[in-house]
Amino acid sequence: MKKNKKLSIIIPVFNEEKTVADAIEKVLLQKIGGWQKEIIVVNDGSTDNTQKELDNFSARASDILRRSRSGYYKISIVRHDRNLGKGAALRSGFKAFSGDAIIIQDADLEYSPADWPAMLEKLEQNNDVAAIFGSRELSGARKGYFLCVLGVKLLTFLVNLIFGSKLTDIYTCYKLMRADFIKKTKLESNGFEIEAEITCKLLKGGGVIKEVPINYFPRTYRQGKKIGIKDELLGIKTILKCWMSA
Repeated sequence: MKKNKKLSIIIPVFNEEKTVADAIEKVLLQKIGGWQKEIIVVNDGSTDNTQKELDNFSARASDILRRSRSGYYKISIVRHDRNLGKGAALRSGFKAFSGDAIIIQDADLEYSPADWPAMLEKLEQNNDVAAIFGSRELSGARKGYFLCVLGVKLLTFLVNLIFGSKLTDIYTCYKLMRADFIKKTKLESNGFEIEAEITCKLLKGGGVIKEVPINYFPRTYRQGKKIGIKDELLGIKTILKCWMSA
């Protein structure tokens, strides 16, 4: 990796008024060595006070940056007029980034930026690796709804079976990828199935994926969790589509 490296952080947001400001603050305060940060928040048609929270956060950002001294580069906000889905939000963010590597950060505080340094270190130590995935399974402390956990295991098994990989958690939010992959890959998914599409297209293109254990703090549906059984079925369809496509 070159000097003055830039990490682009894509934060898709839909109706996260209670957590979005805290999530961005954690991103700003997290130290990541010699990397600069480019933060792209995509407000995916939120109907609550998410945009107001983003506007209010801007007034506090300068003070947070003075405290962080963590290689801040810039922050920008992309807005969708209506909710299009996580995949669509990520694709909008991918069009706007300019970093050497890219990572996805949800705004719901289920994932902690404190896990980034280990992921970045592994990426820098392995020049042949296209992506580092943060695995909730490898941490040994993963919790969550039984059907959600089972669904991820099934989707991961299917990908490993088809592509000969040995991954443990393909639906992790924490996918740290080299910029070249995103720039050359056409992604089409609009929903959570983009997690499967990214993984399959990385593997199908010959990309090497390695994993590191991460922490995970799952929330409940009452607290705003959004992924469900329908998304797991779309994931299976997406995996099969990637497998059969040219």
